[in-house]
Amino acid sequence: MTSRKAGSGAAGGKSAPRGGAPAQERELRAQGRKTMRKLLDAGQIVFEQRGYHAARVDDVVRMAKTSHGTFYLYFSNKEDLFKALAEDAMAQMAGLGNDLGPITPDEAGREAVRAWIERFFDVYSKHSTVIRAWTEGEIVDNDLGRQGQKLLTKLAQQLAARIEETDAADAADPQIAALSCLAMLERFTYLVQSRQISFERDEMLDSLAAVTHAGFFGGADAGKSRRLRRAR
Repeated sequence: MTSRKAGSGAAGGKSAPRGGAPAQERELRAQGRKTMRKLLDAGQIVFEQRGYHAARVDDVVRMAKTSHGTFYLYFSNKEDLFKALAEDAMAQMAGLGNDLGPITPDEAGREAVRAWIERFFDVYSKHSTVIRAWTEGEIVDNDLGRQGQKLLTKLAQQLAARIEETDAADAADPQIAALSCLAMLERFTYLVQSRQISFERDEMLDSLAAVTHAGFFGGADAGKSRRLRRAR
């Protein structure tokens, strides 16, 4: 039988989640992909609750309500499961940079920034445990850590390129501005996701968009637009 990666045949044209090494040695049917997704979701929860080092295969199996034998049909070990989650996160983070188009200083530009921040918030919230593990050096797979750092660097470069297209580039170095912007968004999202702070979603996104658009892209009349939103 021809070997095929587990993520190559999802319905609807969307790529399915990539499995671990054992899953990549064979073609998965619908039930197999469903089981693998259940294990990935369980792993996401376990890593979030216990942290990377304390998490065990036993915890994942218990959370997924399946057996050890089933786990090892899809993943070689805990590290293999984490790598699959990390690759999924990397693919979605890479998409963030590709989705960011030119930002104008007007209302349309601010709406584009808001839509991009919303995608950033959702992707980061979904994968926060994995992202923090690779950026904070917790993982044992050095190559995976380098891939994560390379991806975040590329994201900063893509953001810097958009900043450089605006008048804001005259006031600050685009690369420094981009890294500052990502650091702000990452920390704010982390605080919300970890429930250290809490805000109404639309108000939060409106405020972050106004600050980001005015501060990093030379947006005009951000304060006026925000007051108009509140009056609606």
